Formats: sequence, structure tokens, C-alpha cells
Amino acid sequence: MFQKNGKMTDYYEILGVERDASADKIKKAFREKAKRLHPDVAGASAEDSMRKLLTAYETLFSEERRYKYDRAYSRFVKNTGFDYRAWLREQADNPEGQAKLVFFQLLHLEDDEAIGLWRKSGGINFRMDRFLDREDWMDCCFILAEELDKRLHSFEAFRLLAEVIKEERRRPYFKHFTVEIEKLLKEIVRLRLRSQTDDETWIECLQTLLTLGFPSRDEAAWIRSLIQTLRALGDNDGAEQIIRETAQCGKNKTQTSNRKKENIK
Repeated sequence: MFQKNGKMTDYYEILGVERDASADKIKKAFREKAKRLHPDVAGASAEDSMRKLLTAYETLFSEERRYKYDRAYSRFVKNTGFDYRAWLREQADNPEGQAKLVFFQLLHLEDDEAIGLWRKSGGINFRMDRFLDREDWMDCCFILAEELDKRLHSFEAFRLLAEVIKEERRRPYFKHFTVEIEKLLKEIVRLRLRSQTDDETWIECLQTLLTLGFPSRDEAAWIRSLIQTLRALGDNDGAEQIIRETAQCGKNKTQTSNRKKENIK
């Protein structure tokens, strides 16, 4: 990602494409340059250039990695040659500097380093929202959650995504992209989260989900799981209370809907 002088490598320049180039143009540019850099044509001396070309292609052809790279390039490239990463690393005792370094590393695709630093700083108890701008914090949590989930640390990913969605409901930032965040959270819950949590933690996760404003069909499935888990733990009173609260909520929604229909008439 970085050259020896500390400056960020321009992958678009390596491929010879514009910054708004389509995926097809990126693929075409890669194939044409790869042919010229192939060992049979350019010899062993071109191995380093070929490796850089491959890295540039793999980064820009992936929509997700390209997004991260573009964010990093636009936000952190310094014409002065100032080494922002080194400056942040010098602030090991400063939580604000560490929060910014976590985000910086994520944007520069140094995901393992970012996760390690985040864990060292407290993990899910590290309140990065205190040190990053709101939008940066939300971006940071989403990217971090993706990387954690890829490594099967899905409970931590769930906690981060729940916070992001809660804040998004309060004041939209991601807007149309919110559906992708919701999709990831529901996938984690459906496929991976249960196996990584004990019964009490699973109940807490379900209760959190029910506060995030998801559609009724999603909430119904989580409520069923909540009731089943409470009963499995022998908490029949708790299960019955959930059933009563759900029935009352459904009744209230029906009454509200009927009143709206009457007003329309």
C-alpha cells in the first residue's frame, strides 16, 4: 500500500486508468499490462512490478476493497510527505490517537493490525464514538464489523452493527446503504451468532434486536426464539410475559391502523 518514502501507492496510476474507471476497464487494463509483465516476456526483473499490478487489480476490482482504498486515498494522502500513521502510533497512550489509528488502518486495508489495536484498546468497550467524528465512527464500526465477522468473531460484529443501526435510526447517514448493513446484521443473527453465545447472551442479543426498529416479520422470528430460549432456561414466567407484551403490542398496532383508516374515510 505504501512506497518506501511513506507515501500511499496510487493503484489507478499503476493500472493506467481513471479514478472513475468501470470494473470492465480495470480488468482490461490489468490484462493488457499483465501480458507485458509476464516473466516469459519481461523476465524475472519484472516480478516486483507484476506483484504491484496484481495488488492494484485485486483492490480496485473488488467493490468493497476499492471503496476502502478510495476513502483512504482521499482522506490521508499528504503531498507534504507527512507520515500520519507514524504520528498516530506515537500516541500509544492517547485513546483518541488510537481510535484514529484503528480507522486509518482499516481504510488502508491493514485489517488484522486494526483489529489487534482495537482489541488492545478495549474491543467492544472501546468507545471510539468519543474520539471520531460521527460519520467516521459509523464508517469505522461498519468496516470493522465486516472484518470481524469474516474472521468468525460474529458476536463482536453484532455489537458494533447494532450500535451503528441504532445511530442510523436516530439520524440517517448511510441512507440507501443502510439496507446492506441490516442485511449483514440479520445474516450474522441467522447463521453465526447463536453458536457463539450462551443462552443469557443470546437473550440479550434478541432483546437488542427488538429495539432497533426492524420490520414485524423479523421481530416475530426473534420473539419466537426469545420465548423458546426462556422456556429452555426454565423461565416460563418470562416467556409468558413476552407473549402478553407481544399480543398487546399487536392489538395496539391494529387499533392505530383502524384509526388511520377511519381518518382517511
